[in-house]
Amino acid sequence: MTDYAIIKTGGKQYRVEKGDILRVEKLPNKKGDKVDFPVLMMGGAKPAIGNPLVAGAKVSAEIMEQGHLPTIRIFKKKRRHNYRRNNGVRPLVSLVRITNIG
Repeated sequence: MTDYAIIKTGGKQYRVEKGDILRVEKLPNKKGDKVDFPVLMMGGAKPAIGNPLVAGAKVSAEIMEQGHLPTIRIFKKKRRHNYRRNNGVRPLVSLVRITNIG
């Protein structure tokens, strides 16, 4: 029985436990689909560290929602040069619930 796992998705690493809800970079699946994440480390009484992945381990999750984050403002300025640029981006994200670690 493992208490937690370190997974990798979207170029980032997350420490997850069963029942956790994560906001990760958008996954190509639809709402309600099941997804599996590669496991870098399994923690607990007997930890297992991958090289780079733990063989035979996977973390299963269910996609709860697909959406956007609020707007992130990008403002650039160079003083004394009358240079100002204002831009914004709304990153696409997926909300997932961890269902199984094994």
